[in-house]
Amino acid sequence: MSTQTVQRCPRCGNENSIDSYVCTFCGKRLKFERIEEFSIFKRIEAEWINPAPWYLKILWLFTKPNQTFWDINHKRKKAPGYYIILFNAILYGLIGLALSSHFTLLDPTLDFYFRFVVFLAFFLVGLILYFLFGFIMIWLFIKGANYAVGFSEKLEMRFGGEKQKESQKEAEMSPFSIYKGGLLQQQQAYKYKMLFCAFAPFILINLIEIVIILVGFPTVYITYGFDPNIFNPMFTSPIWAVFHVLDALTIAIWVPILITLAIRELSNSSTTRVLIFSLFIGILLAIIVYFFRPTLFG
Repeated sequence: MSTQTVQRCPRCGNENSIDSYVCTFCGKRLKFERIEEFSIFKRIEAEWINPAPWYLKILWLFTKPNQTFWDINHKRKKAPGYYIILFNAILYGLIGLALSSHFTLLDPTLDFYFRFVVFLAFFLVGLILYFLFGFIMIWLFIKGANYAVGFSEKLEMRFGGEKQKESQKEAEMSPFSIYKGGLLQQQQAYKYKMLFCAFAPFILINLIEIVIILVGFPTVYITYGFDPNIFNPMFTSPIWAVFHVLDALTIAIWVPILITLAIRELSNSSTTRVLIFSLFIGILLAIIVYFFRPTLFG
């Protein structure tokens, strides 16, 4: 008894792997999952022409992320993932600047340099933090996707490795393909550049935290007779618990959802299975990194 390994697309007639959820050639949906009844998880079947500008993609990550990753997947090297890391680092620097605005030095000249140094320090820390922590998180999400849908194996089959050329040439493509110039023409998966886009929610979270810092923290006046106890009202403020809850919920829920959309587009696989493992990893990370902090429970 033979086992079926391919399925034929009802629109363009090309053969696809039996576990493909959309046609690799024309984008026709081949399988339907109940989770797609939610608009955020709905697969896009429209005709793709040109990639949206990077700034529009970042905006869409908040309003219609399913369409964003569908668009990015057609031209992955144009993914704004590294821009998002940079913007988050800049906002992290502004968080430091907002914190420094509550420290007032008597000397105006020193006050200016103090704030500049604080911004620069927070920016550099943020750049390293978001890149390294994001890289580790993505690595963990990929491990989960490997268990869920064989993510790395699918990438190897579809793209032949990060630095290898596509085995499928344009002459072999269906004339009905909406992926010309897109998925089947790219030589690399650019997976990290695409997956880093899942950290766009921190742009909004960082902006919210900047506003909270500006209006919620007390002002500390630093005199020449320095007393370290003057920082206690700020460092012991319950507002830090609010920040940890915001960050934890973002890592536990929002980021895993975006990671799921990116992985399912890259690997042409099940949304549900990827989402289950991504949420599990996100929730576990949030508990370890944030919910065990003493500032959360006082």
